[in-house]
Amino acid sequence: MIKDNTDKSTMTKADIVEKVYEKIGFSKKEASELVEMVFKELKEVLYKGDKVKISGFGNFIVREKKSRIGRNPQTGDQITITARRVLTFRPSQVLKAMLNGEEYAHLKDD
Repeated sequence: MIKDNTDKSTMTKADIVEKVYEKIGFSKKEASELVEMVFKELKEVLYKGDKVKISGFGNFIVREKKSRIGRNPQTGDQITITARRVLTFRPSQVLKAMLNGEEYAHLKDD
């Protein structure tokens, strides 16, 4: 059975700024600058092709995909899919456990 996610909310960068503002006590401007700085650094590292490893969260990995022959599903014609870089995320064991309810009680108090 497929779950309907229409009742789920989405966390945005603005929500992260708000959490930093509430929890750390920085001004909203400082919280926004801090969040922007973190994301900018992550993007720069990933752009260079390096891996980002966040302990207890997971790894962001840039993979190089070679060009290949694919098929247009509407016409059935062969097409060339160009080489590209893709970003993958692998969650840590801690995050996987939390998502499955194994560690949620521990994180709930933070």
